[in-house]
Amino acid sequence: MLYYLFEYLDKMNVPGSGVFQYISFRSAMAVLTSLVISLMYGKKIINFLQRKQIGENIRDLGLEGQMAKKGTPTMGGIIILASILIPALLFCDLHNVYIQLMLITTVWLGIVGFLDDYIKVFKKNKEGLKGKVKLLGQITLGIVVGLTLWLSDDVVVRERVLNPDGSYKTESIINTNTGLEETRIVTHDVKSTKTTIPFVKNNELDYSNLLAFLGEKGKKYGWIIVMLVIILVVTSVSNGANITDGIDGLATGTVAIQATTLGILSYVSGNLIFARYLNIMYIPHTGELVIFISALIGATVGFLWYNSYPALVFMGDTGSLALGGIIAVYAVIIRKELLIPILCGIFLIENLSVVVQVSYFKYTKKKFGEGRRIFKMAPLHHHYQKLNYPEPKIVTRFWIVGILLAVITIVTLKIR
Repeated sequence: MLYYLFEYLDKMNVPGSGVFQYISFRSAMAVLTSLVISLMYGKKIINFLQRKQIGENIRDLGLEGQMAKKGTPTMGGIIILASILIPALLFCDLHNVYIQLMLITTVWLGIVGFLDDYIKVFKKNKEGLKGKVKLLGQITLGIVVGLTLWLSDDVVVRERVLNPDGSYKTESIINTNTGLEETRIVTHDVKSTKTTIPFVKNNELDYSNLLAFLGEKGKKYGWIIVMLVIILVVTSVSNGANITDGIDGLATGTVAIQATTLGILSYVSGNLIFARYLNIMYIPHTGELVIFISALIGATVGFLWYNSYPALVFMGDTGSLALGGIIAVYAVIIRKELLIPILCGIFLIENLSVVVQVSYFKYTKKKFGEGRRIFKMAPLHHHYQKLNYPEPKIVTRFWIVGILLAVITIVTLKIR
Protein backbone atom coordinates (compact mmCIF):
# COMPACT_ATOMS: atom_id res chain seq x y z
CA MET A 1 0.00 0.00 0.00
CA LEU A 2 2.94 2.30 0.60
CA TYR A 3 3.87 1.53 -3.00
CA TYR A 4 0.78 3.37 -4.25
CA LEU A 5 1.27 6.26 -1.83
CA PHE A 6 4.82 6.85 -3.04
CA GLU A 7 3.75 6.33 -6.65
CA TYR A 8 1.28 9.18 -6.18
CA LEU A 9 3.90 11.34 -4.45
CA ASP A 10 6.30 10.66 -7.33
CA LYS A 11 3.70 11.96 -9.79
CA MET A 12 3.45 15.06 -7.62
CA ASN A 13 7.24 15.44 -8.01
CA VAL A 14 7.93 15.01 -4.29
CA PRO A 15 11.73 14.60 -3.91
CA GLY A 16 12.86 11.10 -2.96
CA SER A 17 9.53 9.41 -3.58
CA GLY A 18 10.78 7.80 -6.79
CA VAL A 19 12.97 5.44 -4.76
CA PHE A 20 9.93 3.17 -4.33
CA GLN A 21 10.08 2.37 -8.04
CA TYR A 22 13.28 0.40 -7.43
CA ILE A 23 12.76 -3.29 -6.71
CA SER A 24 16.06 -3.42 -4.79
CA PHE A 25 14.92 -0.71 -2.36
CA ARG A 26 11.51 -2.26 -1.74
CA SER A 27 13.10 -5.70 -1.32
CA ALA A 28 15.46 -4.34 1.33
CA MET A 29 12.55 -2.66 3.11
CA ALA A 30 10.54 -5.91 2.97
CA VAL A 31 13.41 -7.87 4.57
CA LEU A 32 13.88 -5.31 7.32
CA THR A 33 10.16 -5.00 8.04
CA SER A 34 9.62 -8.75 8.21
CA LEU A 35 12.63 -9.11 10.51
CA VAL A 36 11.34 -6.39 12.82
CA ILE A 37 7.87 -7.94 12.96
CA SER A 38 9.12 -11.47 13.63
CA LEU A 39 11.73 -10.40 16.19
CA MET A 40 9.82 -7.71 18.05
CA TYR A 41 6.32 -9.18 18.00
CA GLY A 42 7.35 -12.84 17.85
CA LYS A 43 8.09 -12.96 21.57
CA LYS A 44 4.73 -11.37 22.37
CA ILE A 45 2.92 -13.96 20.28
CA ILE A 46 4.91 -16.76 21.96
CA ASN A 47 3.94 -15.41 25.39
CA PHE A 48 0.30 -15.27 24.28
CA LEU A 49 0.43 -18.89 23.07
CA GLN A 50 1.95 -19.92 26.41
CA ARG A 51 -0.76 -18.14 28.39
CA LYS A 52 -3.44 -19.86 26.34
CA GLN A 53 -1.60 -23.17 26.83
CA ILE A 54 -1.38 -23.73 23.09
CA GLY A 55 1.40 -26.29 23.40
CA GLU A 56 2.66 -29.18 21.32
CA ASN A 57 1.35 -32.64 22.14
CA ILE A 58 4.43 -34.86 21.87
CA ARG A 59 4.16 -38.53 20.98
CA ASP A 60 6.82 -40.61 22.70
CA LEU A 61 8.96 -41.97 19.85
CA GLY A 62 11.86 -42.89 22.08
CA LEU A 63 14.03 -40.00 20.89
CA GLU A 64 16.53 -38.40 23.23
CA GLY A 65 15.28 -35.11 24.68
CA GLN A 66 11.95 -35.44 22.91
CA MET A 67 9.67 -35.31 25.94
CA ALA A 68 11.40 -32.15 27.17
CA LYS A 69 9.67 -30.35 24.29
CA LYS A 70 6.23 -31.19 25.59
CA GLY A 71 4.20 -28.03 26.08
CA THR A 72 6.37 -25.89 23.78
CA PRO A 73 4.03 -23.38 22.08
CA THR A 74 2.93 -24.39 18.62
CA MET A 75 1.02 -22.53 15.86
CA GLY A 76 4.02 -20.19 15.69
CA GLY A 77 3.47 -20.13 11.95
CA ILE A 78 1.23 -17.16 12.72
CA ILE A 79 4.43 -15.17 13.31
CA ILE A 80 5.77 -16.22 9.90
CA LEU A 81 2.52 -15.48 8.06
CA ALA A 82 2.17 -12.02 9.61
CA SER A 83 5.83 -11.25 8.84
CA ILE A 84 5.26 -12.15 5.19
CA LEU A 85 1.85 -10.64 4.54
CA ILE A 86 2.35 -7.22 6.16
CA PRO A 87 5.54 -6.27 4.21
CA ALA A 88 4.05 -7.75 1.02
CA LEU A 89 0.93 -5.59 1.37
CA LEU A 90 3.05 -2.53 2.14
CA PHE A 91 5.74 -2.77 -0.53
CA CYS A 92 4.43 -4.92 -3.41
CA ASP A 93 2.43 -3.85 -6.44
CA LEU A 94 -0.86 -5.52 -5.53
CA HIS A 95 -2.13 -5.25 -9.11
CA ASN A 96 0.54 -7.73 -10.17
CA VAL A 97 -1.12 -11.09 -10.84
CA TYR A 98 1.88 -13.01 -9.52
CA ILE A 99 1.78 -11.15 -6.20
CA GLN A 100 -1.94 -11.87 -5.98
CA LEU A 101 -1.26 -15.58 -6.43
CA MET A 102 1.42 -15.57 -3.74
CA LEU A 103 -0.91 -13.81 -1.29
CA ILE A 104 -3.67 -16.32 -2.01
CA THR A 105 -1.23 -19.20 -1.52
CA THR A 106 0.01 -17.85 1.80
CA VAL A 107 -3.46 -17.23 3.21
CA TRP A 108 -5.08 -20.39 1.81
CA LEU A 109 -2.51 -22.90 3.04
CA GLY A 110 -2.07 -20.90 6.23
CA ILE A 111 -5.78 -21.47 6.94
CA VAL A 112 -5.52 -25.19 6.11
CA GLY A 113 -2.54 -25.53 8.46
CA PHE A 114 -4.23 -23.45 11.17
CA LEU A 115 -7.29 -25.73 11.10
CA ASP A 116 -5.01 -28.75 11.45
CA ASP A 117 -3.23 -27.23 14.45
CA TYR A 118 -6.51 -26.09 15.99
CA ILE A 119 -7.96 -29.61 15.90
CA LYS A 120 -4.76 -31.05 17.40
CA VAL A 121 -4.48 -28.51 20.21
CA PHE A 122 -8.03 -27.57 21.13
CA LYS A 123 -9.91 -30.72 20.12
CA LYS A 124 -7.12 -32.93 21.54
CA ASN A 125 -7.13 -34.95 18.32
CA LYS A 126 -3.53 -35.98 17.52
CA GLU A 127 -4.45 -36.79 13.92
CA GLY A 128 -5.54 -33.20 13.24
CA LEU A 129 -7.22 -32.38 9.96
CA LYS A 130 -7.95 -35.48 7.90
CA GLY A 131 -5.34 -36.19 5.24
CA LYS A 132 -7.96 -36.14 2.49
CA VAL A 133 -9.10 -32.66 3.52
CA LYS A 134 -5.49 -31.37 3.50
CA LEU A 135 -4.94 -32.91 0.09
CA LEU A 136 -8.17 -31.36 -1.21
CA GLY A 137 -6.98 -27.95 -0.01
CA GLN A 138 -3.63 -28.37 -1.77
CA ILE A 139 -5.23 -29.63 -5.00
CA THR A 140 -7.71 -26.74 -4.94
CA LEU A 141 -4.85 -24.29 -4.68
CA GLY A 142 -3.04 -26.02 -7.55
CA ILE A 143 -6.13 -25.70 -9.74
CA VAL A 144 -6.57 -22.02 -8.87
CA VAL A 145 -2.91 -21.29 -9.68
CA GLY A 146 -3.07 -23.29 -12.92
CA LEU A 147 -6.27 -21.62 -14.13
CA THR A 148 -4.93 -18.16 -13.30
CA LEU A 149 -1.69 -18.76 -15.20
CA TRP A 150 -3.70 -20.09 -18.14
CA LEU A 151 -6.45 -17.47 -18.30
CA SER A 152 -4.72 -14.25 -17.21
CA ASP A 153 -3.57 -12.02 -20.06
CA ASP A 154 -0.75 -10.72 -17.84
CA VAL A 155 0.92 -14.14 -17.70
CA VAL A 156 3.23 -14.28 -20.72
CA VAL A 157 6.79 -15.06 -21.67
CA ARG A 158 8.88 -13.10 -24.16
CA GLU A 159 10.05 -15.22 -27.07
CA ARG A 160 12.19 -14.54 -30.11
CA VAL A 161 10.34 -14.40 -33.42
CA LEU A 162 11.46 -17.03 -35.94
CA ASN A 163 11.75 -16.71 -39.70
CA PRO A 164 10.30 -19.47 -41.92
CA ASP A 165 13.81 -20.97 -42.24
CA GLY A 166 14.14 -21.25 -38.45
CA SER A 167 16.53 -18.31 -37.99
CA TYR A 168 15.74 -15.43 -35.65
CA LYS A 169 13.97 -12.44 -37.17
CA THR A 170 15.95 -9.20 -36.78
CA GLU A 171 15.30 -5.50 -37.23
CA SER A 172 17.48 -2.40 -37.48
CA ILE A 173 17.13 0.38 -34.91
CA ILE A 174 18.94 3.61 -34.13
CA ASN A 175 20.67 3.70 -30.75
CA THR A 176 19.46 6.93 -29.13
CA ASN A 177 22.67 7.24 -27.10
CA THR A 178 25.21 6.73 -29.89
CA GLY A 179 23.15 7.61 -32.95
CA LEU A 180 24.45 4.45 -34.61
CA GLU A 181 22.34 1.80 -36.34
CA GLU A 182 22.09 -1.50 -34.50
CA THR A 183 20.54 -4.86 -35.27
CA ARG A 184 18.42 -6.63 -32.67
CA ILE A 185 16.32 -9.77 -32.52
CA VAL A 186 12.56 -9.21 -32.74
CA THR A 187 10.59 -10.51 -29.74
CA HIS A 188 6.93 -10.80 -28.77
CA ASP A 189 5.02 -11.67 -25.60
CA VAL A 190 3.00 -14.89 -25.86
CA LYS A 191 1.06 -17.36 -23.74
CA SER A 192 3.26 -20.40 -23.42
CA THR A 193 3.38 -23.85 -21.87
CA LYS A 194 7.17 -23.76 -21.81
CA THR A 195 9.21 -24.22 -18.67
CA THR A 196 12.87 -24.44 -17.67
CA ILE A 197 14.52 -27.85 -17.70
CA PRO A 198 18.07 -28.32 -16.35
CA PHE A 199 21.06 -29.74 -18.23
CA VAL A 200 19.39 -29.47 -21.67
CA LYS A 201 20.93 -27.41 -24.48
CA ASN A 202 18.19 -24.81 -24.93
CA ASN A 203 17.20 -25.06 -21.24
CA GLU A 204 13.49 -25.24 -22.14
CA LEU A 205 10.72 -27.82 -22.30
CA ASP A 206 7.31 -27.26 -23.88
CA TYR A 207 4.70 -29.34 -22.06
CA SER A 208 2.52 -29.34 -25.18
CA ASN A 209 5.22 -31.38 -26.93
CA LEU A 210 4.31 -34.25 -24.61
CA LEU A 211 0.99 -34.36 -26.45
CA ALA A 212 2.54 -34.10 -29.92
CA PHE A 213 0.74 -37.30 -30.93
CA LEU A 214 -2.50 -35.29 -30.85
CA GLY A 215 -1.25 -32.92 -33.55
CA GLU A 216 -2.58 -29.36 -33.29
CA LYS A 217 -4.80 -30.37 -30.38
CA GLY A 218 -1.65 -31.09 -28.40
CA LYS A 219 -0.87 -27.37 -28.16
CA LYS A 220 -4.43 -26.65 -27.07
CA TYR A 221 -4.41 -29.28 -24.32
CA GLY A 222 -0.86 -28.58 -23.15
CA TRP A 223 -2.28 -26.62 -20.22
CA ILE A 224 -3.79 -29.82 -18.86
CA ILE A 225 -0.25 -31.17 -18.42
CA VAL A 226 0.78 -27.87 -16.84
CA MET A 227 -2.17 -28.10 -14.42
CA LEU A 228 -1.26 -31.64 -13.36
CA VAL A 229 2.38 -30.65 -12.83
CA ILE A 230 1.35 -27.67 -10.70
CA ILE A 231 -0.90 -29.83 -8.51
CA LEU A 232 1.89 -32.40 -8.10
CA VAL A 233 4.47 -29.76 -7.20
CA VAL A 234 2.20 -27.94 -4.72
CA THR A 235 1.15 -31.10 -2.87
CA SER A 236 4.66 -32.61 -2.86
CA VAL A 237 6.57 -29.55 -1.67
CA SER A 238 3.92 -28.51 0.85
CA ASN A 239 3.87 -31.98 2.40
CA GLY A 240 7.67 -32.15 2.19
CA ALA A 241 8.01 -29.00 4.27
CA ASN A 242 5.49 -30.40 6.74
CA ILE A 243 7.43 -33.66 7.16
CA THR A 244 10.77 -31.85 7.42
CA ASP A 245 9.46 -29.72 10.28
CA GLY A 246 10.37 -32.37 12.84
CA ILE A 247 13.33 -30.95 14.73
CA ASP A 248 14.22 -27.44 15.86
CA GLY A 249 15.04 -25.04 13.05
CA LEU A 250 15.33 -27.63 10.26
CA ALA A 251 12.39 -26.61 8.07
CA THR A 252 12.78 -22.89 8.84
CA GLY A 253 16.43 -22.72 7.80
CA THR A 254 15.91 -24.96 4.79
CA VAL A 255 13.08 -22.77 3.48
CA ALA A 256 15.21 -19.64 3.97
CA ILE A 257 17.93 -21.17 1.76
CA GLN A 258 15.41 -22.21 -0.90
CA ALA A 259 13.72 -18.81 -0.83
CA THR A 260 17.03 -16.99 -1.34
CA THR A 261 17.75 -19.17 -4.36
CA LEU A 262 14.31 -18.60 -5.88
CA GLY A 263 14.73 -14.87 -5.28
CA ILE A 264 17.91 -14.89 -7.38
CA LEU A 265 16.22 -16.93 -10.12
CA SER A 266 13.16 -14.66 -10.25
CA TYR A 267 15.33 -11.55 -10.37
CA VAL A 268 17.32 -12.73 -13.39
CA SER A 269 14.19 -14.14 -15.08
CA GLY A 270 12.37 -10.85 -14.64
CA ASN A 271 15.29 -8.68 -15.75
CA LEU A 272 15.64 -8.40 -19.52
CA ILE A 273 19.38 -7.68 -19.44
CA PHE A 274 20.25 -10.64 -17.19
CA ALA A 275 17.85 -12.94 -19.04
CA ARG A 276 19.53 -12.12 -22.36
CA TYR A 277 23.01 -12.47 -20.90
CA LEU A 278 22.23 -15.87 -19.38
CA ASN A 279 20.15 -16.87 -22.41
CA ILE A 280 17.20 -17.89 -20.22
CA MET A 281 13.47 -17.38 -20.47
CA TYR A 282 12.41 -13.78 -19.82
CA ILE A 283 9.14 -13.55 -17.90
CA PRO A 284 7.76 -9.99 -17.71
CA HIS A 285 6.50 -8.68 -14.35
CA THR A 286 8.15 -11.42 -12.24
CA GLY A 287 10.71 -8.98 -10.84
CA GLU A 288 8.02 -7.89 -8.38
CA LEU A 289 8.19 -11.34 -6.82
CA VAL A 290 11.64 -10.53 -5.44
CA ILE A 291 9.96 -8.22 -2.93
CA PHE A 292 7.60 -10.96 -1.77
CA ILE A 293 10.35 -13.55 -1.41
CA SER A 294 12.46 -10.98 0.47
CA ALA A 295 9.66 -10.75 3.04
CA LEU A 296 9.68 -14.55 3.29
CA ILE A 297 13.45 -14.62 3.85
CA GLY A 298 13.20 -12.02 6.59
CA ALA A 299 10.27 -13.86 8.19
CA THR A 300 12.04 -17.22 8.31
CA VAL A 301 15.33 -15.76 9.58
CA GLY A 302 13.47 -13.82 12.25
CA PHE A 303 11.44 -16.87 13.25
CA LEU A 304 14.64 -18.91 13.43
CA TRP A 305 15.69 -16.66 16.34
CA TYR A 306 13.02 -18.40 18.42
CA ASN A 307 12.83 -21.72 16.56
CA SER A 308 16.54 -22.64 16.74
CA TYR A 309 17.61 -25.30 19.24
CA PRO A 310 16.25 -25.40 21.88
CA ALA A 311 13.08 -24.09 20.26
CA LEU A 312 10.90 -21.63 22.15
CA VAL A 313 8.11 -22.14 19.62
CA PHE A 314 7.14 -24.52 16.80
CA MET A 315 5.66 -23.28 13.54
CA GLY A 316 3.14 -26.12 13.36
CA ASP A 317 1.21 -26.91 10.21
CA THR A 318 0.15 -23.25 10.16
CA GLY A 319 3.66 -22.41 9.04
CA SER A 320 5.00 -25.55 7.36
CA LEU A 321 2.14 -26.11 4.89
CA ALA A 322 2.15 -22.44 3.91
CA LEU A 323 5.94 -22.26 3.50
CA GLY A 324 6.04 -25.37 1.32
CA GLY A 325 3.17 -24.07 -0.79
CA ILE A 326 4.86 -20.69 -1.24
CA ILE A 327 8.07 -22.31 -2.46
CA ALA A 328 6.09 -24.54 -4.86
CA VAL A 329 3.89 -21.83 -6.38
CA TYR A 330 6.80 -19.39 -6.63
CA ALA A 331 8.84 -21.96 -8.58
CA VAL A 332 5.88 -22.64 -10.88
CA ILE A 333 5.34 -18.94 -11.59
CA ILE A 334 8.96 -18.35 -12.64
CA ARG A 335 8.89 -21.61 -14.66
CA LYS A 336 11.50 -23.34 -12.51
CA GLU A 337 9.33 -26.16 -11.13
CA LEU A 338 11.50 -28.85 -12.75
CA LEU A 339 14.39 -27.59 -10.62
CA ILE A 340 12.42 -28.43 -7.47
CA PRO A 341 13.88 -31.97 -7.11
CA ILE A 342 17.32 -30.34 -6.88
CA LEU A 343 16.53 -27.20 -4.92
CA CYS A 344 14.14 -28.95 -2.54
CA GLY A 345 16.25 -32.08 -2.33
CA ILE A 346 15.95 -32.04 1.48
CA PHE A 347 12.15 -32.18 1.23
CA LEU A 348 12.40 -34.87 -1.46
CA ILE A 349 14.66 -37.18 0.54
CA GLU A 350 12.54 -36.68 3.67
CA ASN A 351 9.41 -37.62 1.71
CA LEU A 352 11.11 -40.58 0.04
CA SER A 353 12.45 -41.90 3.34
CA VAL A 354 8.88 -42.17 4.64
CA VAL A 355 7.55 -43.76 1.45
CA VAL A 356 10.43 -46.27 1.26
CA GLN A 357 10.19 -47.12 4.97
CA VAL A 358 6.44 -47.76 4.89
CA SER A 359 6.53 -49.64 1.58
CA TYR A 360 9.40 -51.88 2.64
CA PHE A 361 7.79 -52.57 6.01
CA LYS A 362 4.53 -53.64 4.35
CA TYR A 363 6.34 -55.72 1.74
CA THR A 364 8.48 -57.62 4.27
CA LYS A 365 5.52 -58.15 6.58
CA LYS A 366 3.56 -59.69 3.74
CA LYS A 367 6.47 -61.82 2.54
CA PHE A 368 8.13 -62.85 5.81
CA GLY A 369 5.30 -62.29 8.28
CA GLU A 370 7.39 -59.68 10.05
CA GLY A 371 7.83 -56.04 9.06
CA ARG A 372 11.41 -54.87 8.56
CA ARG A 373 12.83 -51.36 8.30
CA ILE A 374 15.51 -49.74 6.19
CA PHE A 375 15.92 -46.74 8.49
CA LYS A 376 15.88 -46.80 12.27
CA MET A 377 13.03 -44.30 11.99
CA ALA A 378 11.47 -42.15 9.28
CA PRO A 379 11.57 -39.38 8.19
CA LEU A 380 15.32 -39.30 7.72
CA HIS A 381 16.18 -36.73 10.41
CA HIS A 382 14.75 -39.09 13.05
CA HIS A 383 17.03 -41.83 11.72
CA TYR A 384 20.04 -39.71 12.66
CA GLN A 385 18.51 -38.92 16.03
CA LYS A 386 18.28 -42.67 16.66
CA LEU A 387 22.00 -42.84 15.84
CA ASN A 388 22.51 -40.39 18.72
CA TYR A 389 23.48 -37.40 16.59
CA PRO A 390 22.73 -34.15 18.48
CA GLU A 391 19.87 -32.13 17.00
CA PRO A 392 22.00 -29.05 16.20
CA LYS A 393 24.51 -31.20 14.28
CA ILE A 394 21.74 -32.83 12.22
CA VAL A 395 20.15 -29.48 11.41
CA THR A 396 23.46 -27.82 10.52
CA ARG A 397 24.46 -30.65 8.18
CA PHE A 398 21.07 -30.63 6.50
CA TRP A 399 21.48 -26.88 5.98
CA ILE A 400 24.91 -27.43 4.42
CA VAL A 401 23.41 -29.96 2.01
CA GLY A 402 20.62 -27.47 1.30
CA ILE A 403 23.17 -24.77 0.43
CA LEU A 404 25.02 -27.15 -1.91
CA LEU A 405 21.74 -28.01 -3.63
CA ALA A 406 20.95 -24.29 -3.95
CA VAL A 407 24.30 -23.63 -5.62
CA ILE A 408 23.76 -26.54 -8.02
CA THR A 409 20.31 -25.16 -8.85
CA ILE A 410 21.73 -21.77 -9.81
CA VAL A 411 24.59 -23.33 -11.76
CA THR A 412 22.07 -25.24 -13.93
CA LEU A 413 21.32 -21.94 -15.64
CA LYS A 414 24.65 -22.23 -17.48
CA ILE A 415 25.44 -25.96 -17.47
CA ARG A 416 23.68 -27.38 -20.53
